[in-house]
Amino acid sequence: MKILRKYSLLIGGLGFSNLGNWIYLVALNLYVWHLTESPAAMAGIFIVGPTARVLTSLVAGSFIDRMNKRKLMIATDIIRGFIVFCMPFMESIWLIYTLLFLANIASSFFGPSSTYYITKLVPSEDRQRFNAILGTFNSGSFLVGPALAGLLIMLFNTTVTIWFNSITFFVCAMIIYLLPDVDDVKESSQQRITWQILKSDYLAVVAFIRQNSLFLTIYLLFQSALMIAFALDSQEATFIKQDLALSDSLYGAFVSSAGAGAIIGGMVAASFAKKMSTRSYMVIGLFLTMLFYTAFYASTSSILAFVSFVFLGFFMAFSNTGYETFYQQYVPPEMMGRFGSIANIFQNILQISFTLLLGLFAELFTLQMTAIIFGIISILFSISLYFVLYSQKNYIGLKEEIL
Repeated sequence: MKILRKYSLLIGGLGFSNLGNWIYLVALNLYVWHLTESPAAMAGIFIVGPTARVLTSLVAGSFIDRMNKRKLMIATDIIRGFIVFCMPFMESIWLIYTLLFLANIASSFFGPSSTYYITKLVPSEDRQRFNAILGTFNSGSFLVGPALAGLLIMLFNTTVTIWFNSITFFVCAMIIYLLPDVDDVKESSQQRITWQILKSDYLAVVAFIRQNSLFLTIYLLFQSALMIAFALDSQEATFIKQDLALSDSLYGAFVSSAGAGAIIGGMVAASFAKKMSTRSYMVIGLFLTMLFYTAFYASTSSILAFVSFVFLGFFMAFSNTGYETFYQQYVPPEMMGRFGSIANIFQNILQISFTLLLGLFAELFTLQMTAIIFGIISILFSISLYFVLYSQKNYIGLKEEIL
């Protein structure tokens, strides 16, 4: 595929780094469990990360928009590689939490920087196909990563497996070093960050939101549905074990099936990138993703649940591709750091809120009934998104690229 050859370095670097992340997640969970044998300590892993990202995102955007994004991506990868390398030497859970906190601070800078870099490097006519291919590689990482982690742990141990992730960060940094610099001189100029500048940056983001109310409506509807999906993810293991009464090995097969569906979906999305509009990817992809999420929790048999998992992975590839392309088209590159950081705060808070509500209502009623209700709400968000994107009134306000 021509576009794969054209952007092979960027796709390879980001894809390889993502593969390492999945390997690291499995290894870190096992390392912390063997160190503490405490469920509370395990839960702490999933609290430290979002907390670090929320706190860092308050100021990260102002730094990102005033720094050279390629150099920032290289620096954050090197920092994350060094932090991960040091983790196996820590024998205190609090030291591990500290390193995990620092690693997530670096991640808060990498994400918006990579979005900016993709937007500047990849022309608009290639973005939808590029995002689909990158999504396919990320889905492949999700599928292969845990299996490779299990193999490395079996052959060596969790320490070597964590170090493997450290190497992936260094490799990603070297690959990004080989890529061209896409920043303008003005955008790369250094400027001292003060409270006054932070205030003006927030006002600039607020002004952008007020001037682009249609973009904000689309963003809120899509993210609200997606954050419900992430909240539902937190209960999938419980549902599979408790309601479907499946074994641990079958649970692993279910997770892999979603990854396989996402890989196939990514390839199909890449093939139709020139034939289908961005808004059709967003609307159809999101609606069918949430429909199959709901079907999964409504399942009374393992076969129906398995099929639902495959299809939700397949259609999520379309919705993610559409959303990434939409975001890159609408948010000005010079504001991506600031807007992305503030958006991350909103998304993390929304995800935490939905997850807590889902867990609370599942305790008061039943998990299956609660999950189905949450799924129906997310379907209503996706239907609302359809009416917004396909409204004749909003036609003029939509950019040509997403029509």
